Formats: sequence, C-alpha cells, structure tokens
Amino acid sequence: MSAQSGSILGKHAQALYFHAQRAELLAANIANAETPGYRARDVDFRSALRTASAERLVQSHDQHMSSDSRFNTSEYYREPAQASININTVDMAKEQTAYAENAVRYQVNLRFLDGKIKGLMLALRGD
Repeated sequence: MSAQSGSILGKHAQALYFHAQRAELLAANIANAETPGYRARDVDFRSALRTASAERLVQSHDQHMSSDSRFNTSEYYREPAQASININTVDMAKEQTAYAENAVRYQVNLRFLDGKIKGLMLALRGD
C-alpha cells in the first residue's frame, strides 16, 4: 500500500491488516487446543494502534531506518484462568469468543473501507 492510499483510507486499512493477523493467531490457538504444552498467543490492539498512530517520517537517506506503515503486532502469551494437566493454556470458550469478536471487527473495517472507496469513486466519476 502506498503512503498516499494509506492516508486516504485512514487507519481502517491498517486495522484490517491487524485483524487478519489476529485471526491467524486465534485460529492457531483453537487448532492447538489439545496440544500438550501449547501456549495461547494474542496481540494487543491498543498498543498496536498507538504505534500506528505515531507520525511516520520520510526516509531521506539510504542509511536511515524506513518507516513501516503497518501495525506493530507484538505477540504475548495469555495467562490461563485455570491450569491444565498438560500445561496447555488454550481456553476454548475464550478463544472462540475472541475469534468471533475479531471477525465482527474485521467486517466493520471492511464496511468502512467500502464506504470510503465508494465515496472516492463517486467523487472521481462526478455523478
């Protein structure tokens, strides 16, 4: 995604990317619910949004670090509500709820983006 399209579409495009990544993590947690020793992982949306909201700088020299316009999704391990015998930290009810909530948020971001794109198309066509 170019810097200009990112600024036109706003944070919804970045949030869509984040929710897709989170869906992969949650699906892996659900798939490994019976795997001994598996530790459930997740990402923190608030910290990722805070990182993405920071103003991005233009790279003016080859040796400067480039600015990434995507979310910084640092993963963390979830603490289990109740310890299990096989040291697996996946709580299926919590994972399924988080997955469903994430799917709804993904759909909301898609609808916002759809509305923005339709508005841009309308403005370009001049209808």
